[in-house]
Amino acid sequence: MSETKKRTIKTINIDADKCNGCRACEVICSSFHAMPPYSSNNPARSRVRVVRDPLRDIYIPLYAGDYTESECMGRDKFIIDGKEYDECGFCRTSCPSRDLFREPDSGLPLKCDLCDGEPEPLCVKWCLVGALSVTEREIEEPAEDLKNQELEIGLQSLMKRFGTEKLLDTVGQITKG
Repeated sequence: MSETKKRTIKTINIDADKCNGCRACEVICSSFHAMPPYSSNNPARSRVRVVRDPLRDIYIPLYAGDYTESECMGRDKFIIDGKEYDECGFCRTSCPSRDLFREPDSGLPLKCDLCDGEPEPLCVKWCLVGALSVTEREIEEPAEDLKNQELEIGLQSLMKRFGTEKLLDTVGQITKG
């Protein structure tokens, strides 16, 4: 059995009160994730989205989280500073009931990778009003056999939901870049 190691993870913090809905975070994210990088701009490929209701002056930046096969059972409403939000408004999950974080061509779920390889997530760097910030913390990393087990569970879930052929086609498109 392998020993656990400590590693640093980054978390994006969202201050919705500062967001003005400019969507610069969406633009830079979609450009970074274009193939090849920065060759195009398609906000549908962005791993961060600004959920907006301009008539009520509500802008909430969300970044893509994990995929789940099931839908939530509750549809709670939250009132914060006199503004009403529904539960899905805060949700980062890609699920069957909405298409918020899906790759537009394949329909496969998107997940924020914190601009892997960059010193700071680009959405944070390009947020001129400071609505997005990043913090770092140390965690213990699980043993290698546990990581492989989690990867296998994730791939089985994607194959069950989308089919082996679609998953392999998408992996093939990704590896071509």
